Amino acid sequence: MNSGELCFAHEYKNVSIVIAAINETYSFKETVMIIIDTCNKDDICQFFIVLCDRTTPECIKTAESIRDMNCGIPVEIYYQKKPFVGMAYREAFEHVKGSHVIMMSADLETPPNLVSQMIEKAKKNPNGIITASRWIKGGGFSGYFGIKLIANYIFQKIISFLFLTNCTDLTYGYRIFPTKLMQSINWEEEKHPFFLETALKPLRLGVKISEIPAFWEARTEGESQNSFFDNFLYFKTEMRIRFMKKKDILRD
Repeated sequence: MNSGELCFAHEYKNVSIVIAAINETYSFKETVMIIIDTCNKDDICQFFIVLCDRTTPECIKTAESIRDMNCGIPVEIYYQKKPFVGMAYREAFEHVKGSHVIMMSADLETPPNLVSQMIEKAKKNPNGIITASRWIKGGGFSGYFGIKLIANYIFQKIISFLFLTNCTDLTYGYRIFPTKLMQSINWEEEKHPFFLETALKPLRLGVKISEIPAFWEARTEGESQNSFFDNFLYFKTEMRIRFMKKKDILRD
């Protein structure tokens, strides 16, 4: 560690896996089962499932079935107090128990087979962030094309230039962080731009981010809660954080 570098974790102990769910069932269950089948259970502290007042009855039943299946890993179901996806994760970060925390979705758009790889890299670099990237060799997209794909690529390039980083996929909210880091930052975003915020504010603090390839496939059940026009909110988030004073990023 360099002199003056902030330390949020000296070692990896275990991880809390936060999964926000609203209308998923079979993909939700498959996400959890793949993690159980591919990871060392001793590396996982808990599954922390976040539901809300809009979560469908079928999704709630799936969450309860996961909690009751006695998989050897504690499962906690939490109902968020404030609306929107960003708040789901922000509230979860305040309650998780692991030394590290993974942020992912229940729709298989965050490939669960990568969790074991994230954990192994976090063990070697416990004070940094490991993030999935769809834009590096080995990654890619399925069911995401045309103007949306081009716009995503251009936006990633603009962000990496403005923030002087080699990171290639800063809007993809699939990452493992030191829990203390997530509990130390003054988060502001409530909707989908929160995923961008979780990369940009740590970057401004000098936290090292490394990437692993991820192949993204569009969800096959339920509907996305992120509209096309919501993506334009990312520009506001990007510019605000770029010129924010570092002292304002951390909580008092």
